[in-house]
Amino acid sequence: MNLFQRLSCVFLLCSIAGIAEASAVASLKEFIRDTRTVRGVFSQTVLDRNMQVVQKGGGTMQFERPGKFRWVYEKPYAQLIVGDGSKVWFYDQDLNQVTVRKLDVAIGSSPAALLAGSADIEKSFDLSEVGAAGGTEWLEARPKAKESTFEWVRMGFGLDGTLKAMELHDNFGQTTVLTFSQLERNPRIGPEMFKFNPPPGADVISE
Repeated sequence: MNLFQRLSCVFLLCSIAGIAEASAVASLKEFIRDTRTVRGVFSQTVLDRNMQVVQKGGGTMQFERPGKFRWVYEKPYAQLIVGDGSKVWFYDQDLNQVTVRKLDVAIGSSPAALLAGSADIEKSFDLSEVGAAGGTEWLEARPKAKESTFEWVRMGFGLDGTLKAMELHDNFGQTTVLTFSQLERNPRIGPEMFKFNPPPGADVISE
């Protein structure tokens, strides 16, 4: 799975702020019910099947349910992912290349559907409590759709209900680990943040 495919499955999952509930599954359900916007900072590490680091990155993200987001990678190289509610725009600054996908195709049965889709998430995912480790409560979500590119997603919440970390394991053996900081729940975000116009001369590819 290439970088764009992996990012399209990840972007919305990283948009969670504090949620005060006793269990990780309850925290996720409360987020879907009560949270509309999120803003914060993330760091990302990609591990191969031998758990060796193959890439590190990070940046900032903003999010508005349903289906609107702005995901800015500042390292290892500049990338921008914007969802406008109907399409997802992936912009590679170094290549000056834009890839456009329909929102439902980009999200599909990926982990993003946990937060971007219906509130009845258990129609698409089997949710289970993993347990506590180091002061973090973990849940696991396994997609019911066989065509999903991910085997499982784990989400770790602090004792105060704040999302601390996520682990996403794909069908190619790679694991993406995300950690979060400076998360704001329900901030006011201007609509211009979820719009994207391809730069002049950019190579635009529609899928």
